[in-house]
Amino acid sequence: MPNITLLKLNKIPILLALISVAFYLSFGYDLVRTDIVKLVSLYTALFFLCYKLIQTNKENFRFLVILAFLFRFLFLLAIPNLSQDFYRFIWDGRMILEGFNPYLYAPESFILNGRFPVAQAQELYNGMGVLNGSHLTNYTPLNQLCFVIAELFSGGSILGSVIIMRLLVIAADFGTLYFGKKLLKKLNIPVHTIFWYILNPFIIIELSGNLHFEGVMIFFLIWSLYLLHNGKWKMAAIIFACSVSVKLIPLIFLPLLFQWFVKKGNVKKGMPTFSGIIELIGFYAIVVGLTILTFIPFYNSELTTNYFDTVALWFQRFEFNASFYYIAREIGYTFRGYNEIAVIGKIIPIVIVCFVLILSFFRKNKTTVELITAMLFALSFYYFTATTVHPWYLSTLVVLSLFTKYKFPLVWSFVIILSYLAYSNANNTETLWIVGAEYAIVYGFLIWELLFKRAISLVAQT
Repeated sequence: MPNITLLKLNKIPILLALISVAFYLSFGYDLVRTDIVKLVSLYTALFFLCYKLIQTNKENFRFLVILAFLFRFLFLLAIPNLSQDFYRFIWDGRMILEGFNPYLYAPESFILNGRFPVAQAQELYNGMGVLNGSHLTNYTPLNQLCFVIAELFSGGSILGSVIIMRLLVIAADFGTLYFGKKLLKKLNIPVHTIFWYILNPFIIIELSGNLHFEGVMIFFLIWSLYLLHNGKWKMAAIIFACSVSVKLIPLIFLPLLFQWFVKKGNVKKGMPTFSGIIELIGFYAIVVGLTILTFIPFYNSELTTNYFDTVALWFQRFEFNASFYYIAREIGYTFRGYNEIAVIGKIIPIVIVCFVLILSFFRKNKTTVELITAMLFALSFYYFTATTVHPWYLSTLVVLSLFTKYKFPLVWSFVIILSYLAYSNANNTETLWIVGAEYAIVYGFLIWELLFKRAISLVAQT
């Protein structure tokens, strides 16, 4: 009788895995993003299955790793169906191989003049859409290198490019698994915690499935944090610079390193140490210097102006799945009129910088856990106030949360699927009550973690 029970228990994870495989295949090869019912149903089911797989197999690390590989490779031959960005990735990679500087030319400038600088130019332009094609690229140099690598080994086909880029993203995820596990172990956090990132359907779908390179940025960021925790700050700075050169977002974390470097040697007194100041300056110098160095191959007198103008568009032109910004916009409409983003978009960066500086100088960030927690809240505040929050942006919050006691990013990674409901109509317009529902759940869980969960824990200890 005990053997029969054991046999049944062993079959359950396999069954859950097989159902997950079927759902991921359906998601990758038989779904269009306008089919909202199917999209939300599959996504919800995959989250439930992920929860059950991790819950019932915490001690079976190898089994969960195999599943993480398997679920990602199911997408290998799939064309991304929730995002068009990969067409622009291919365009940029081919532009570089043709000798063009992607930071100087928008695809539209060629197509509208009947010029086709790269193979399948019209198809790529149609795929990326007019909005993407009308702007200069904002993808950083190491990200561009990934696009070039994809084109070098793609065989000249769009699917070939997709396969190579997907392999790069998958490789990065397993780099994150390797260093994330090691860092969790160093911090005395259960190592199976890493699977809330590695097996998270949101991460698998948005990064491996839809080819967003946040996964590569995260790999370098976690590797850097691991090195930093082990006191290897010079190597950590080099790897951190690689993270910045994939996506600029880690730059927001630089001020938070102040206390970690400057006061860590004087924890009891809380006073700066001279050696810590030197290390901090050295870390900043390496990160900034190497980041600038990666732009050198693309340097042109117009590069700086073009690039910063393109980045500024995210604050002053685009609106999607925003939170506090939508509230501020509605207030502004009552006394100022339309185009509130032009005004509010200029204020948001100032507010974010002030918040990060407050975290840097008035919050304890002397240990690795305290530092990562500060990073989590700095980036969360940025997204809470941003004018545009695409789903894949949350991947960094998800991985940072693993090293803290806060899990609201995991909740957000589930409810973020509601943002795709904007594609259920011909105009791709958002329904604000749906956006409100998404953020009500996220803020509700965050408030519970900040206030009530802590209060319950204190009561339990007394």
